[in-house]
Amino acid sequence: MAQNNTITFFDLTMAHGATTSPFVWSTKFALKHKGFDLDVVPGGFTGILDRTGGVTERLPAIVDDGRFVLDSWGIVEYLDATYPDRPLLIPHPGVASLARAVDAWFWRMIVGPWMRCFCADYRDLCFEQDKAYVTHSREIMVGMRLEEKQAGREDRLPQISAELEPLRIALRETPWLGGDAPNYADYRIIGPFLFLASVATIPPLAEDDPVRDWVERVRALFGGLGHHPGLFPLWGLRRREGDPELFAPQGQGGIHKRNTGPESTRAETRRITEGMTQD
Repeated sequence: MAQNNTITFFDLTMAHGATTSPFVWSTKFALKHKGFDLDVVPGGFTGILDRTGGVTERLPAIVDDGRFVLDSWGIVEYLDATYPDRPLLIPHPGVASLARAVDAWFWRMIVGPWMRCFCADYRDLCFEQDKAYVTHSREIMVGMRLEEKQAGREDRLPQISAELEPLRIALRETPWLGGDAPNYADYRIIGPFLFLASVATIPPLAEDDPVRDWVERVRALFGGLGHHPGLFPLWGLRRREGDPELFAPQGQGGIHKRNTGPESTRAETRRITEGMTQD
């Protein structure tokens, strides 16, 4: 069990001091949710195997009273199983299923495209000793030179913003992805936003994006854990002529409808049967 309420936490940082890995960010929030203090072992991409004594070459990793625990999801399962008397990260099995589903959508539609928009900046912001590894590994991942893959991002960022609409819809009528209080679903999704803030040398999201309220409230948790020195501003993207709408004014269809009788559905009925947009 944790000695003196402290768990050893292996961080993954950039040269400017900010944590970068989405998985490491999510784990950092998970540990604070459980009420632990962190004994932080800093470092970049190279040397992880040495820092962990040969235990792992990938992060996140923690040590709890001499026991290594690896993998972001493995750490969450360990924390809830070992410390069930502390606030649960996964308070119900359904949270785990939904978190996996949202995470899969988020990485395919949002995080991967964001990474490709900032892959050269990502390399440039690393520690000097990390740059060769990051260049080599990321160019294999994206299939070309990082500068070439990053080029034209100004044309792609508005579409990525538009693809965030399911997250905005989820947060429109509830303060947290966890419902009345944050849980691991919130921490899992804030991780990529904070990765983005560690590399986003130009703003990726609009100043008035509805998701901003949730992002800033999660960042403010645990004494402002998400306001790490070195992070770049997320807000300030401007829509240009020809760009898609950066976000929709309100959700439509399915779960967002409130059918209370003919008056409530008349406008939509006329729109789909007569092509009319107003009464």
